[in-house]
Amino acid sequence: MADINEDLIREVVKQVLAESKSQVDSPSKKFNSNGKKRIFAFSIRKDEEPYVKEWAKAHPHIEVGYTDELLSPETAKYAKGADGVVVYQQLSYTADTLQALADQGITKMSLRNVGVDNIDLAKAKELGFEITNVPVYSPNAIAEHAAIQTARILRQTKVLDAKIESGDLRWAPTIGREVRDQTVGVIGTGHIGRVFMQIMEGFGAKVIAFDPFKNPELEKQGYYVDSLDDLYAQADVISLHVPATKENTHMINRNTIAKMKDDVVLVNCSRGALVDTDAVIAALDSGKVFGFVMDTYEDEVGIFNDDWQHKAFPDERLANLIHRSNVLVTPHTAFYTTHAVRNMVLKAFDNNCELINGKPADTPVDISQA
Repeated sequence: MADINEDLIREVVKQVLAESKSQVDSPSKKFNSNGKKRIFAFSIRKDEEPYVKEWAKAHPHIEVGYTDELLSPETAKYAKGADGVVVYQQLSYTADTLQALADQGITKMSLRNVGVDNIDLAKAKELGFEITNVPVYSPNAIAEHAAIQTARILRQTKVLDAKIESGDLRWAPTIGREVRDQTVGVIGTGHIGRVFMQIMEGFGAKVIAFDPFKNPELEKQGYYVDSLDDLYAQADVISLHVPATKENTHMINRNTIAKMKDDVVLVNCSRGALVDTDAVIAALDSGKVFGFVMDTYEDEVGIFNDDWQHKAFPDERLANLIHRSNVLVTPHTAFYTTHAVRNMVLKAFDNNCELINGKPADTPVDISQA
């Protein structure tokens, strides 16, 4: 992946969150001298704001401030006087950003999301940070999205919709495949993977799975195959539900695709880095891959969650995928439901409240090995 220009990303993503005029001097960004513990939240979107207010109302002993701007070395000053911060962004939490918080005595940081791959964990450890995340906010949100998009690929709804819109109401050659006729291979059987399995079984599909960390109940029921190669050889649909780690980077690549069945459907509603995008494009071109569900993209930072209408689109490869009839691209929105957003906000604030009061949080991030 090409080197990321952090300064450019910072400017682009700031615009994403600036749907309303930033109010740096508004009361929501200031703390009163009232002796209360204080939490400051960064990059609060309009859809999150009601839940921030809900949490604040339920915790009158904690003073809450927030901004719609991202956390950066320049904006860290907004948290002055806070005991902890609540954050969520795709932009990296760099060493400079963490240092800017630590310089104000703030080392308790709670993420409103799962992933920690954009945090300089070594610097966080050096500065004595305590970090929490929200590993489970709504498995159903992501699993449902993956299942819906999978069914759409199998029934070729993108092609059919375009035909109907243009006035072509003929059936052929746009024939669908039934979910119940597929063997669905699930890689990763955590919370999301297990819900996806249940949904696919509800359609009548045969489900198999692989995970080096087996779930005892699933193992007892015989879902697991012995290896990824076994899954590749058997599955008509392959859905990824694993984190982005060094070991998992580009786990879907030219070599692994070659081991898959012809006309396989690939589903990635997990992390962009799991998929070698060029390898998938080549497999789509050759016909090896029947369709691709893509909610995450390895170069999505600075592109997703922005309005590119009436502007030059910045990524030709992504544009290529968006315009393919057998690819369904969504801009990392599988998680984006009212249920999930509320849980992410409330849980992150709960975690930070525990940290600033010297108590163990429910979902700490282990940075001891960073």
